[in-house]
Amino acid sequence: PRRGLLELLARCRRRHAAALALRCVAAALLRISPASRSRHLQSATMRLLLASCCWTAASFVHVRPTVRTTTTRVEVATSSLAGAEIYESLECFAQHEKKCVVVKYGGHAMSDERAAECFAQDIVLMQKLGVRPVVVHGGGPQIGEMLKRLNTTSTFIEGLRVTDAATVQISEMVLCGKINKQIAAAISRQGGHALGLSGKDDSLIVAEKLVKERYDNSGNVVEVLDLGFVGEPVAVNDVLITDILDQGRIPVIAPIAAGRKGETFSVNADTAAGAVAEALSASRLLLLTDVAGVLDADMKLIERITPTSAEDLVKEGIIKGGMIPKLQTAVQAVKGGCGGAAIVDGRIDHAVLEELFSESGAGTLVVADDAPAEES
Repeated sequence: PRRGLLELLARCRRRHAAALALRCVAAALLRISPASRSRHLQSATMRLLLASCCWTAASFVHVRPTVRTTTTRVEVATSSLAGAEIYESLECFAQHEKKCVVVKYGGHAMSDERAAECFAQDIVLMQKLGVRPVVVHGGGPQIGEMLKRLNTTSTFIEGLRVTDAATVQISEMVLCGKINKQIAAAISRQGGHALGLSGKDDSLIVAEKLVKERYDNSGNVVEVLDLGFVGEPVAVNDVLITDILDQGRIPVIAPIAAGRKGETFSVNADTAAGAVAEALSASRLLLLTDVAGVLDADMKLIERITPTSAEDLVKEGIIKGGMIPKLQTAVQAVKGGCGGAAIVDGRIDHAVLEELFSESGAGTLVVADDAPAEES
């Protein structure tokens, strides 16, 4: 039902009669206290008004909203939407309208053809709803496949690929020449206006060589690891990205960065997305992954976490392995000015929309230590 409502909002967003009805209801609800809001949503009159607004919009644009499930496409009558659910989507919609949302795209959502199409639809729908999406993509498995085809071996240190001069050229070829253009084309096929870029275009992402250190149990550095041409972002050309967004286009960025001395660096996609989100002061950073999110000691999803609580969970050994660098990226983005960073289960259909436009979300949301408890 939520996706049906969002599709409806997108189609009527520029149709003043329908959009005005929906926005007036949302604005009125946002101006009252949570307690009063709850009472209003429970009233039959308010629910009838909300349903009436949605049907007005539907008749205005001649559409019926639909929702896709994992097994079938089910038509959902707008009148069946609960008033609280309609309000929830409208409130989240208002929170992100006209603001930047950076999405790190990778994992299952990129490797599965149907999931990739679903992702492109979501990005286009976000733009139609007035959100300003920026996509930063990975491509590790595809790089590995190309290295095998070229009989080139690669090694990993603590989850990071050691990238020599030959490997960084192959990475650039795969990420910038193939994957980047595929994603931009997929978004364009869904009605969006995507522009494929790499971090080397107009110094979009400037990086320095990543220094990785290994510590002993006492916290002393025992080894400095050489990862080759693996970089760490030190500057992002936010003016270029903003100009592209202002033109109504969706930037799709490959994480290949320029060095200050003309070097080419491969940057971890999560890290690149985090740096872009910081530079843009994005309202959200969404890191798509192949797990449910951050799990507690009982293997249950932690829906909301702060930098302080995240640090404690890492020290306790509850958060470990590959989740640590993802969480560190999310925490750094929030500390750097991003409104919130979510580690999202990319295996879920329309996970991006679920995370942005519902209170339950689709993963773990990292917010500042002093964020209000009700913020989503």
